[in-house]
Amino acid sequence: MKEGDFVYIDFTGRAKDTDEVFDTTIEEMAKLAGIHNPKTVYTPVPIIIGASQLIPGLDEAIKEMNVGDKKKIELQPDKAFGERNSELVKLFPMSIFKQNNIDPEPGRVVTFNGTNGKILNIDGGRIKVDFNHPLAGKVIQYDLEIKSEITESNEKAGSVFQYYTGIKDNVNVTMNDSQVSISTERADFPKQVKQQIADTIIKWVDGISKVSFVDVFEKGK
Repeated sequence: MKEGDFVYIDFTGRAKDTDEVFDTTIEEMAKLAGIHNPKTVYTPVPIIIGASQLIPGLDEAIKEMNVGDKKKIELQPDKAFGERNSELVKLFPMSIFKQNNIDPEPGRVVTFNGTNGKILNIDGGRIKVDFNHPLAGKVIQYDLEIKSEITESNEKAGSVFQYYTGIKDNVNVTMNDSQVSISTERADFPKQVKQQIADTIIKWVDGISKVSFVDVFEKGK
C-alpha cells in the first residue's frame, strides 16, 4: 500500500507489559477483554494511509502490507503514544478543584483547558495530575489486518464521513464534477467536525474542491 490509499482495517491493540487490550474493532475481542461498549459499533474502520489518522508505527506497517494481509507488530513508545514527559505531571492546589466543583480522587480523570489528566495522589492539600497519554512510555502490540481497499471517489468521501462521525448506514454521497454532497438523516454535527470532513475529502479525494452537507427529513421521523 502507499500514501493516499484508502483502506478498511481491523485491529486489536495491547500493552505489552500487561497484555491488556485497550482498543479493538472486533466485537468478540472487546467482550473477551472486558472492554465491550454496547454503544460502540464494532466494524472495520476506514483510514487514509499517510493522513495521520493512526499512530506513526501503524501507518508505517500498513505501507508494507497488501489487502488481505494480517500482521502482528510491536511498537516502541516513539512509534506509538510517545515517551512519558515529567513536565506533564503537574501539581494543583485543592482550591482549583473546589472552584470547579470537582471532588478529587486518585484515579479520576479530570479536564483542564481541554486536556485530560489522571489524578495520581493528594498530599497536603495539593493534587498531582498526570497529563501524559495513559499509554505513554509503553511498548504496544497490534494485530492488524487490511480488510479491503476503497477505490471509488464517492466511497472515499463516504469513508471520511464515517471516520469522523462513526456513521456508515443511511448516508448518501453524490458527486457532481468537483463537488460532493453528503446527505444523512443526521447532519447536526458541530461546524468544526464538518470542516474537518470537508478539508480531508478535498485534500485526499482527487478532483474535489467543494463539500456540502444536506439534512434529510422523512415523514413520521
